[in-house]
Amino acid sequence: MARALRLAEQGNYSVTPNPSVGCVIVSATGKVVGEGFHYKSGTAHAEVHALEQAGLLAKSATAYVTLEPCSHYGRTPPCALALINAGIQKVVIAVLDSNPEVAGKGVKLLEDAGIVVKVGLMQQQAEQLNIGFFTRMRTGRPYIRLKLAASLDGKTALQNGKSQWITSDDARRDVQLERAKSCAILTGSGTALADNPRLNVRSNELPDSVAKAFLQREAQPLRVVIDGKNRLHDELILCSDGSLTRIYNCMGNNKLGSTSVSQVQLPLPENERHVDLSRMLDDLGAQGLNNIWVEAGAKLAGAMLEANLVDELILYLAPKFLGGGARELLSTLPKQDLQEAINTRVSSITQVGPDIKIICQMR
Repeated sequence: MARALRLAEQGNYSVTPNPSVGCVIVSATGKVVGEGFHYKSGTAHAEVHALEQAGLLAKSATAYVTLEPCSHYGRTPPCALALINAGIQKVVIAVLDSNPEVAGKGVKLLEDAGIVVKVGLMQQQAEQLNIGFFTRMRTGRPYIRLKLAASLDGKTALQNGKSQWITSDDARRDVQLERAKSCAILTGSGTALADNPRLNVRSNELPDSVAKAFLQREAQPLRVVIDGKNRLHDELILCSDGSLTRIYNCMGNNKLGSTSVSQVQLPLPENERHVDLSRMLDDLGAQGLNNIWVEAGAKLAGAMLEANLVDELILYLAPKFLGGGARELLSTLPKQDLQEAINTRVSSITQVGPDIKIICQMR
């Protein structure tokens, strides 16, 4: 199963919006005879690749699969049926599929065919591998990763606004890796106006193997911009380069004419100038997006954290001090008591070039 999980990881940069899945087939004599992983939505699943490699040796073998085999006809036939037809004797599954179209039906199909099924081996690792997929299936919303970058004294820019670059080239390349795993990249209109970013994945900054996998995806992550005050316009790259951008605002913006830009109106009931962030996440989930990478300014980042809409925080700290008057990392309401602090749990600390990368779980 550990090998199947490593195989599944190879689909992380190309498989969206599907989950990453790996499969290993072991013969009755204990020899690995087939391996496969799902690398792109609409193509053969992991089990099919592994069965093709195993051929006739799949008969009476055991299949180790990181996710419950599908049982329905979608863009590909059911994998459970493929395992049955190949003569597999036993199937070991890491975790059941939360997709209502599967959700135990794959196991039932296998068991009804006389195949022995075991579930739960390395379940935690399998769930973490596809945390965005499971989050969307269980809550209807994507998994939200908020990226922040600051100096050691928690500043993001000088008093005059200069911020390029606080972190190193290594940290920025690491951000490209994180973007490449995401279904969408989200920012606010303030960042869009200040930086005029492309908000895309620069494949030339990825390791060769990752770049190859990402290019198989044949699409950039969807760009998402929150623009409650209709400040965006067609001169911005995000609104004019022909790539897809989804904009959430309170009322239609007639300054945006590109056919690649879609607008969704989600005003807060009590304030027509602010976008309802909670409803926005519901809408993004309805679009089939699993993982959202957020790169936003202090105001939007603070609003999402205070509204408890962030699942994971990724903080890059540069070994420098910007000193007094420099701009703060977050813009939030003042706290009157330590009990009001936004709490988190550090799950990982690594060094990326000269910088420190801290990953925190928010739930």
